[in-house]
Amino acid sequence: MMISFGESQIGVDWKAGRIRTLSHRGRQLLASEQPPLFEMRLRTQDGTPVVLTSSDAAVSELELGAEYSFSVGVTVVISCQARGEQLVWQASWRVPDGLTAEYIDLANVTLQCRLKENGGDSAVLWPYNEGAIIEDERMKREMNPPEYPSAGSYAMFPYMHCAQFMALLFPDGGLYLGAHDEKRGPKGLDFLCGEDGVRFRIRLFVGGEDATPEVVMCFFDGGWTAAADIYRQWFEAHRPEGLKPLHDHRALPAWYREMPIVITYPVRGIHDMDEMNPNRFFPYANALPVIDEMAEKMHSRILVLLMHWEGTAPWAPPYVWPPYGGEEMLRGFMEELHRRGHLLGVYCSGLGWTEQSNLIPSYNTAQRFEEEHLAQAMCLAPDGSLPKSRICTYQRSGYDLCPASEKGGAIFAQALEPLFRFGPDYVQAMDQNHGGSMYFCYSRHHGHPAAPGPWMTRTMQEVSAAWQRDYPNTLVGCESAAAEPYINTMLLSDNRYPLNFMTGRAVPLYSYLYHSYLHNFMGNQVCAPFAYQTEGILYRLAYSFAAGDMLTLVLNDEGEIMFHWGMRDFSRHSDREKIMAFCQRLHAVQRGEEDCFCDGRMLPPPEVESACVTLEMTGAVKTLRVPAVLTCAWETPQGKVKRFAVNWTDQPQRIVFDGKTLEAAPLDCCVLSDSMHNPA
Repeated sequence: MMISFGESQIGVDWKAGRIRTLSHRGRQLLASEQPPLFEMRLRTQDGTPVVLTSSDAAVSELELGAEYSFSVGVTVVISCQARGEQLVWQASWRVPDGLTAEYIDLANVTLQCRLKENGGDSAVLWPYNEGAIIEDERMKREMNPPEYPSAGSYAMFPYMHCAQFMALLFPDGGLYLGAHDEKRGPKGLDFLCGEDGVRFRIRLFVGGEDATPEVVMCFFDGGWTAAADIYRQWFEAHRPEGLKPLHDHRALPAWYREMPIVITYPVRGIHDMDEMNPNRFFPYANALPVIDEMAEKMHSRILVLLMHWEGTAPWAPPYVWPPYGGEEMLRGFMEELHRRGHLLGVYCSGLGWTEQSNLIPSYNTAQRFEEEHLAQAMCLAPDGSLPKSRICTYQRSGYDLCPASEKGGAIFAQALEPLFRFGPDYVQAMDQNHGGSMYFCYSRHHGHPAAPGPWMTRTMQEVSAAWQRDYPNTLVGCESAAAEPYINTMLLSDNRYPLNFMTGRAVPLYSYLYHSYLHNFMGNQVCAPFAYQTEGILYRLAYSFAAGDMLTLVLNDEGEIMFHWGMRDFSRHSDREKIMAFCQRLHAVQRGEEDCFCDGRMLPPPEVESACVTLEMTGAVKTLRVPAVLTCAWETPQGKVKRFAVNWTDQPQRIVFDGKTLEAAPLDCCVLSDSMHNPA
């Protein structure tokens, strides 16, 4: 069957269960070997997997697709039709008693191309950790399928993937592949590079449901923002219930619009695996002179974000209360911060149950776990067993709570209740749960389907909505920015974009899609693969500013600015004064241009000609070539468009914009243009 959509054509061999041809404006795109059109996995009642593919079935062709019948009694119907310039796929099925549908990979395809660093002309736009462009196929030779027990690095939505699409980028356009799912159920959005091309896979976890959302393919002209525009248009027409733009959000605390600078540090030890002895910032008030000094030099309100403050054990969820040193000591610190005009936030550790802390040996909950039969509250494997969690095993040993179970939900709520009642300004409640999502659970006794699916998203929407309802003066967030289903309830989170430099380069996809509804802070930069050089911090500050995020600095207990959280070598120091001067300038622009950086809608960054700078890196890629001047553009709610250029170097930089040669002052930001319309 040949189907035309826009200036493109696809040929599907329904009998063989594979895509046979795909072309756009005469360019043939398919690799010679194609995977089965779909793969489906089901589970028996004892958890045994049953895997079916389109190449192993009896096939009956239909008007818009085909019906695939399998010997186990499962029937799958695949439909494919053109809708204007978009090609829309959907699947439905009938499953006999005793089987539960777990996932289906729909519209599998391998595209004939090579990435730029390997002699080709292509790249992949990936919504991983707020947005990445992958140009070196050596960095993506395998997929990382979400499985149980859950891990912290899955290419999964809503988790470390913020949005439900990917794109292959050509020099003048590309191919968009997305799932347009209003339920926003879990998905594996992944790809791998092989000798024959790039294989894309959209894995839809259906959790016992009987149909998929729509999977969309379409071609576009332009760069990565053009691909994002396709998804943004769908998102704007199908926003999560109750989501409001920031300029219409009346319940936000006043400080949120001021975009304070975040200062984060531990009060015990100096990195995650250190000895957990009190450092120079304990008692808490010991940090006040440093906070005062930095606030004065950066002309900013400060959001103090504490690490290792828990009275139980650091990074040992779910219990954090009372705080280390006692509630009265922390309350006195918070009140003193508030008196000075500053704010208090705390890191937590998400949906874990810690049986044994590896940082505080005396913290052990094994007896309580047995006496209270808490296995009933934990995420279970498909066969009903309970293996140990794979999350942060250097810091702790334990299990993963299932908040969809009555017992697990109650434990999590009760564990955090005293912290929320205490009333900090911000709680990163879902650290270790990237994007704000829960982990996989296959229990048949929790009241949810016995396979991952949209019920997981509904569960976390209900959990975060309850926090927002019951504690309206405390903002809640997660590790990595909040994935799409949670952006109306997790309004401030820890942007983890530096992780993308391990496989490619970061692009502000998250802000491009969602910034007018929330913003994030720059994050503690853990695992940032940048060498210990001040230039790396300055570049990241400029990147975060251009992405519309709150600036963040990580301190050691001497008040020095760390190169990132988790660093071990303290023989080298960053240029503290230079960094604070740059922060002062960037924050002044954020405050002066609040309608852009708080309320604005991101537009494609303006193109400028400028020099490039080589930064030293510490990962597989040893250097990173980046522009000396970064740019961004914003459209205000009133329709004004402003374009900015940021020179993050300590030297003047010559730039060419719109045919004019300009000089960008060192460590400064300037307005490139200011207009009342958005040119096409």
